[in-house]
Amino acid sequence: MELYGGYMNIDNKQKGELKANNLTCVRGEKTIFSKVNFTLSRGEALLVTGPNGIGKSSLLRVLSGFLKPSKGELSWRDGSVYQNIEEYRTLVHFVGHSDCIKSSLTVFEHLLFWSRLRGNSSSAYEALERTGLLNLAQTPGRFLSAGQKKRVSIARLISTYSPLWFLDEPTVTLDADSEKKLEELIIDHRSGGGIVVVATHSKFRLDQALNLDMGLKAIEEDESEKQKLKTYENKNKQDTWEEW
Repeated sequence: MELYGGYMNIDNKQKGELKANNLTCVRGEKTIFSKVNFTLSRGEALLVTGPNGIGKSSLLRVLSGFLKPSKGELSWRDGSVYQNIEEYRTLVHFVGHSDCIKSSLTVFEHLLFWSRLRGNSSSAYEALERTGLLNLAQTPGRFLSAGQKKRVSIARLISTYSPLWFLDEPTVTLDADSEKKLEELIIDHRSGGGIVVVATHSKFRLDQALNLDMGLKAIEEDESEKQKLKTYENKNKQDTWEEW
């Protein structure tokens, strides 16, 4: 990897297109979402919007390789991610609702662990600096506020360089200054060739991004199901009349 504008430039082995083809998720016999399609090339982003409970988190878990779709295909570099799901996951950085902070480890120890996991221990200090956490470096996780824990999770984006970022409600508990730092990190990541998908039910600045409104999609699918049901009922009425 090479530095790009003070950040990491994704090397050729980690470049590629992320393609979702008719992705469908069914959990507990309930369809969470269906027929999700998009293509993201290097440096591009997708903003997934909609109210709580609409399926945004489930979609990000599918994209991250933690949940297999009921139907459809997820591809990276023209091949199914399920051909080698473990290798694909090494290219993914997922920040979810849970901050995954151990109470006994300091902020620095958390970031050092994640950076060493990908073989780049020197990036832990940079992560602290760029997210404004230097003054909390030796603070154990149990003393961190909700907003500070979220900032540590975001700092992991820098300490573990991955081309694919999937961020689920990343601004929850963040103050305005921290939100701005996150926006800057995303800009740098995309400038280096990285791909970003952000799911949110609130306003979030993501310039020149594709938009997937899960709420609107759910309404369209509901109307489609209503139309199918109406057609089915009309057919049954016609069949019953003919039999009579």
